[in-house]
Order: sequence, then structure tokens, then C-alpha cells
Amino acid sequence: MGTTRPAATDGARQDTAPRRRGAVVAALMLSMALAALDSTIVSTAVPQIVGDLGGFSVFSWLFSGYLLAVTVTLPVYGKLSDTFGRKPVLVAGACLFLLGSLLCALAWNMAALIAFRVVQGLGGGALQGTVQTLAADLYPLKERPKIQAKLSTVWALAAVAGPAVGGVLAGYADWRWIFLVNLPIGALALWLIVRHLHEPERKNAARARVDWAGALAVFACGGVLLTALVQGGVAWPWLSAPSLGLFAAGLVLAGVVVAVERRAAEPIIPGWVWRRRTIAAVNLALGALGLLMVAPTVFLPTYAQSVLGLGPVAAGFVLCVWTLSWPIAAAHSQHLYRRIGFRDTALLGIGTAALILSAFPFLPYPGEAWQPALLMLLLGAALGFFQLPLIVGVQSTVGWSERGTTTASVLFCRQTGQTVGAAVFGAVANGVLAARLGGAGDLDSLTAALDTGPAPESVRHAIADAVHAVYLGAASAAALAFLVLLCVAPRRFPVLPAD
Repeated sequence: MGTTRPAATDGARQDTAPRRRGAVVAALMLSMALAALDSTIVSTAVPQIVGDLGGFSVFSWLFSGYLLAVTVTLPVYGKLSDTFGRKPVLVAGACLFLLGSLLCALAWNMAALIAFRVVQGLGGGALQGTVQTLAADLYPLKERPKIQAKLSTVWALAAVAGPAVGGVLAGYADWRWIFLVNLPIGALALWLIVRHLHEPERKNAARARVDWAGALAVFACGGVLLTALVQGGVAWPWLSAPSLGLFAAGLVLAGVVVAVERRAAEPIIPGWVWRRRTIAAVNLALGALGLLMVAPTVFLPTYAQSVLGLGPVAAGFVLCVWTLSWPIAAAHSQHLYRRIGFRDTALLGIGTAALILSAFPFLPYPGEAWQPALLMLLLGAALGFFQLPLIVGVQSTVGWSERGTTTASVLFCRQTGQTVGAAVFGAVANGVLAARLGGAGDLDSLTAALDTGPAPESVRHAIADAVHAVYLGAASAAALAFLVLLCVAPRRFPVLPAD
């Protein structure tokens, strides 16, 4: 932690003139928009896709395949960007993402579309990790909240606009346009990056040895374990042979990763990521953030439609209000962490989030739409004060040559937390439903049945109890993040003097 960074290493900031920096920031926002929109725009077009290509039984892999590819490649791209520079990794990732988009638009059956979504995800991992890293490269510490708030706004707008744009394109044009629309946006981002982003030549890049064995081991291990989590309880029971076999294989591969990385000269996941208290604490805390985010994003729309009786549009509004308060709070968090520090600001945010999540089960039944919407508005503000100080703070504790790996490890833990959360909270919700309804049905089948008419009162009460249990689980995840920061993270992050 005590290492100093040579002046020449922060080349992205020094070599990018102010007039060029605006163009690079625009390119970063466009690149982030590609990754953010792709997470939401496909969902509303699923009926049209299935109607055209078939494959209803496996359509969930349109999302799972993309998520897996993004998650397991984040550590690889982080290390590559530290070794060869941000620009080549970002350009290669954008090209791969656009190739995947074009192939998705040309898909002839569901298997091909799923395979091409994986190609998209391989590029999406580079977009997410490298954009966040470059944001820290381009701005000194006191200005980083500005660019991070802009990137948060991109995610917020994508969350609101993605489903609407996907529905319009699928309903009035063709579902293939939800992938083709990426091409002009990505082409503009690529042009701006190639033209305006200039990094100094890395003298040791030509001699650097890439840990390809470690990269392959990380990819295989992450893919197997995440597949087990994504498909467990969905495609097969948790205690079935496929589920147990995948978890066993994942544990074996985890041992392979440890053995390979210990021998590697330049490991993909270096040991210092977990040996340094600050980075380890932020990784664990943002893993808990990914876990708790599943409660509102996955279960709140079901609650709004099944319990409150809202339509899909109104239910989406109840959820999306947190995307309004999150970036606003994130942009203003700098005024607080400059006074009390990164850790204490994050503690305040996640402690407040835990209280808000704990309040959800106490909402009146069935209640009014404004009540959960108000809680979501407050939750977004609390998480804005939690996430941004941690990301800005941890990026400021490392130099240029370690920033890509650090940023990727943080994003990897958050993505993994979301995957674990979807599996755990799905099991919790189904368990509560089974107890309330005498073992009849699960949450997915019950909500699908609501399309044919209003649910009986007993079912509405059961769904409300299931979602309440999930929110209490999310509050527990927030409390866990609070304890990790309190007990593991140093009170003052060891920020490098150059930042």
C-alpha cells in the first residue's frame, strides 16, 4: 500500500488534453450505455423472439449467458488493461461487443442467438471494467465524482429507457433492431476513442507475459460456479445430480485457479487484491451490494403487480424511482466523504439502506403504490452515498499499473453478488410460498398465472410474505456490508499522494 506511483504512469490523465478529455468522456458514456442498455432492452422483446425462433424452454439463457460472460471476463480484462493499456482493451472489447450484436441480429434459431449473446458478453466485460478504470485515470481524486455521477446517470437512464425502447422496436419494427441499434452507437464510441484517447507507450508491454493459463482457469471456474447458481432451482433441483456435479467441479477448478495463480509471474488475480485490507473490504462490501440489489430489481415488480394490482408500466415506475435518487446522491457524496472519509460515508449510506430495507415488510397490506416508491427513492439515495465513495476511494489507493485489476475485482464481486442473490433469494421466496400455500407452486408459476386473471386473496398474501422475507434478507446483506466496512476497512483509506 505504501508504494508510490511514478509521474509517467498516470499517462491517460497527462496525455489527454482538456479539449480531448470531453470527447473521451462522451465515448466512455456511449460505451457504458451499450452495456447498460443491453441488460434491459432485451427483456421486453422476449415474446417476439420466442415467437420467431422458438426455444421457450431455454430463453432464460439469453440473459444468463450474457451475464456469465461479462462476470468471468472482468478479472481478465482488468489485468490486460494494466499490462497493455486501457485503449487496446477497450477497442477490442467494443469490437467484440459490436460483432456479437451483429451476429445476434442475424441469428437463425435460439441456440445461435444464445451463443452470440455470449460473444456480446465477452465484449461487455471489457466495456464495464475498462470504462470505470479510465474514468479514474482521466480525473484527479477531487473531480472523480463528476464522471462517476455521469456514468451512474447513464445506468439510470438505461434502466428507465431500455424496456421502453425494446418494446417499441419489437412491437413496431422487428426484434432484431434491438441489437442493430448498438452498431451506430458503438461505431461513434470507437471513433472517439481511437481519435482522442492517447496513452503513453508502455515500455514493458512488449515483454509482458500474459497468464493465459490463469485466465482460462478463472473463466472455467467462474463459468461452472455461476452456471450452478443461475440454473439451480430453475432448470433442476438444488440437490439434484447436475447441481451437485457443477458445484463439485467448480470447487475443483477453484483449487486449480489457486495453484496456477500462485506459480504465475503475472497472475490474473494477484494475491494483493485480497491481502490489502482496503481492497478486500470494498470487494466484500460491494459483493453484499450486488446481493441486496436483487430484492428490488427482481422481486419488487412482482410485488407491485401481484399485491398492489398495478400494470406493468406503473410497476416499472415504482422500481425506477431509485435510479433518479441514486446518481444525485452519488454526485453529492463528495461533500461528505471529504469531511468524514470514504469509509464513514459508506457506513452512513449502507446503514441507512439496511433500515429502509427492514421497513419494507411493515408497509400496510395491500397499501398504495407511493409507499414502496418512497422507500425506493430513499434507498437509491442511501446506496448512492454507499457505492460511489467506495469505488472512488479504492481506485485512489492504487497506481495506474494496479487500477485496472482493482476496479475489475470490485465489479466482479458486485456481479457475483447479484448472481448469488438471485439464487438465494429465489429459494427464500419459493420456500415462503410453499409454507404459506401448502407446497403449491413457486413464485414464477404463480406470477405467470396472474396473466389469466386476478389472484385469490390467499395467493396475494403469500406473495407479499415471500417478498417481505426477501427484503429482510436484503437488509441482512446490508448489515453484513456495514460490519465488513466497520471491522475490516481502515478508517482512513491510504490514498496515494499523486491523487
